[in-house]
Amino acid sequence: MQRAVDRPTLLHVFSTFAVGGPQTRFATIANALGINWRHRVLSLDGRTQAVSLLHGDVDFELIDNPGRKGQALRNIARAVALLRRTRPALLVTYNWGAIEWALAARLIGFPHLHVADGFGPEEADAQLQRRVQARRIALGGATRVLVPSRTLLAAASAWRVPRARLRYVPNGVEVRRFAPWLPQDPEASNYRDAEASIYSDASAYSDASALLDAATPTVRVGTLCPLRAEKNVGRLLDAFAAASRPGATLSIWGDGPERPALEARARELGIAGRTVFHGHVADPAPALAQLDLFAITSDTEQMPMALLEAMAAGLPVAATDVGDIAAMLADENRPYVVDRHDTVALASALAKLIDNGALRRQLAVANRARVARDFTLQKMVESWEEIWRELRLARQQKARA
Repeated sequence: MQRAVDRPTLLHVFSTFAVGGPQTRFATIANALGINWRHRVLSLDGRTQAVSLLHGDVDFELIDNPGRKGQALRNIARAVALLRRTRPALLVTYNWGAIEWALAARLIGFPHLHVADGFGPEEADAQLQRRVQARRIALGGATRVLVPSRTLLAAASAWRVPRARLRYVPNGVEVRRFAPWLPQDPEASNYRDAEASIYSDASAYSDASALLDAATPTVRVGTLCPLRAEKNVGRLLDAFAAASRPGATLSIWGDGPERPALEARARELGIAGRTVFHGHVADPAPALAQLDLFAITSDTEQMPMALLEAMAAGLPVAATDVGDIAAMLADENRPYVVDRHDTVALASALAKLIDNGALRRQLAVANRARVARDFTLQKMVESWEEIWRELRLARQQKARA
């Protein structure tokens, strides 16, 4: 085993370390790489629920936030002081909430990777010009920028980040973890072999799903996301009610500030008896295994991990057309991705998928094969570690010069 002193230390700065897509991806990568790296995490809002996603063998530590909300200049100075005092191998910042730390790294030329996962509700329709200007400054110099979606790759042109410093790395999942009922391949020795064998499981999945349909006539629709405004689960409630399928149920996994209003909305729509709010879930796989149909109805997304997990779990999808969602799904599933402003079209997509079990099975197999081909855990982990190593090597070379 490597000694702790041999492991590069990464300082990760999140606006929050509550459970969400970026936090889940970080934990997935850290778990996969095990002892190879040391991780120090700073949560700017003090929330740390995503710690529960990390395995015990990950070298991980939470550090205190030296900043104060509303004190931008002082926060940048405090960030500079902490970087100089602790000297991690690399600073990794995530999204707009950590932009002050990106500015601090730019100010002192500190090795820095900025990860842009998307935009909040205030930038769902267009980027705010003051933030565009701030990003141009903060992400200049030698900073590398990583984006998980083609949509963000295009959006980054406004930040004037040269293509040589911009990396597109799509998210990925461990596909087999999300369908344990499928035949397992005892000869598979690594991610690539295991995921390649999924293609031979298509008929087994279809047969198993048909049996489940016969045994469970109720169609179980569900979603899994933080209950925040931009996720717009209220749109899903409205569409589910409008679909008017009394034989269907709705399950919502996740928690957040929108939950009381959403529960009230379900009562107003008359679907409270068929809607269950399960709250936070640490492991999405058992939750997704209970569903027949997945829905994602956000105002803004880029490349949501929850969608990849649903596809890996063998689920058809009804969704709003934001970010890379349509491009992520199998071709056969794209007719059920609708304009985010068109609740009638969303209700129609839900109704068609609820009514047609054979169609659901067809889309499920296609979505699962799509993930296994293009969005695997191995590809994502290898790409991220390659970037970390490149930046660490660049710092070592600069120090020797």
